[in-house]
Amino acid sequence: MTLTKSVTRLAVATAFLLLIPLVAMQFTPEVVWTLSDFVVAGLLLFGAGLTFELAARQANTPAYRVAVGVTVAVALFLVWTNLAVGLIGSENNPANLLYGGVLGVLFIGTIVARLQPRGMSHALFATALAQMAVPVLALLIWKPLIIAEEAPIGGIVHVLGVNVFFAALWVGAALLFRRASAGGSPQNRQLA
Repeated sequence: MTLTKSVTRLAVATAFLLLIPLVAMQFTPEVVWTLSDFVVAGLLLFGAGLTFELAARQANTPAYRVAVGVTVAVALFLVWTNLAVGLIGSENNPANLLYGGVLGVLFIGTIVARLQPRGMSHALFATALAQMAVPVLALLIWKPLIIAEEAPIGGIVHVLGVNVFFAALWVGAALLFRRASAGGSPQNRQLA
């Protein structure tokens, strides 16, 4: 499929997904989206789809394609969740900005790996470590604020649990890339 067809398909899929909250807003007062919510959600969905499409074109094994899909989905889920409700306290807690560093590690690792499976595996293991470093840094920098905000919803255990969940997803994607490197050509097995 050509890139133009893929972009058109992504735009239609994004518009269709954005119809869901638009229709829900007509029937329930619990769904309240502003124009900026639609714009941000549209950019996130379209951007994630385009990223997958471009990165998956490098695939020469099904494991690589699945690994790219998992990586993009986890990144989208991390951003979406952080914007919607926040992973540490509310979405307004400044500690949530540290998750930008997790995506930064992923981005830099992807550039260094040049999308080669073995290098991507290492980049995702580093991303998992960065994910687990966020709550530790947040507690060191904003300890009184974090503890005060978290008390009603399970405290520090809840924050650590959510971060372990995301780190496990990153590790799962890393293992998929490792599997892709074992099944690919000798060029793909080398560390980028």
